[in-house]
Amino acid sequence: MYRDAFFLTQNMIDLQHVHKKSLIFLTGFMGSGKSTIGPILANTLGFEYLDVDRYIEQKTHKRVVEIFNSEGEQAFRVLERCALIELTEFHHYVISLGGGTIANEENCQLVLQKGILVYLKLSPEEIIQRVQYRSDRPMLKDEHGNKLSPPELRNRVLELIARREQFYARADIVITADHMRVGETVDEIANNIHVLIDEE
Repeated sequence: MYRDAFFLTQNMIDLQHVHKKSLIFLTGFMGSGKSTIGPILANTLGFEYLDVDRYIEQKTHKRVVEIFNSEGEQAFRVLERCALIELTEFHHYVISLGGGTIANEENCQLVLQKGILVYLKLSPEEIIQRVQYRSDRPMLKDEHGNKLSPPELRNRVLELIARREQFYARADIVITADHMRVGETVDEIANNIHVLIDEE
């Protein structure tokens, strides 16, 4: 009986290990290139690709910005948590997370447990340069939904980075992507994933 229990437990551990190898999560601040790099990385690895925000939009039949405007950030985070729980049961997927998805302990632990987390890291200056003309990001608007002024935008970006960096930094792989081309970034991530899997 104990022998059977041992092999059952060992098989469960092996299955969890295989599952972890079959999910790659991309995290990073908005504008870091997750939705651009994700599909290319998935193709490189022979995986499928999903974006958490698009997944939520398909499930709710509402755009993320509409959810923020009509129901608030907290309601969106609940939907995001439910979506993440569902997606962590998938296999052989590259999944792009929202910029704030792992910015709480429960989500961060779930992602680290279920897959390999890749952080696309950019300098604050590069982030500001990339998002300054975006009008579809609720976190970069004021409480009335208006676009932030340049000084307000900089303060908001720095504030969000300060709040989220402690979670981003726990990623299995950190890629500093400020001046890297998309192809170079994908190759760097894929190489790091293979090294990480070989070490395990």
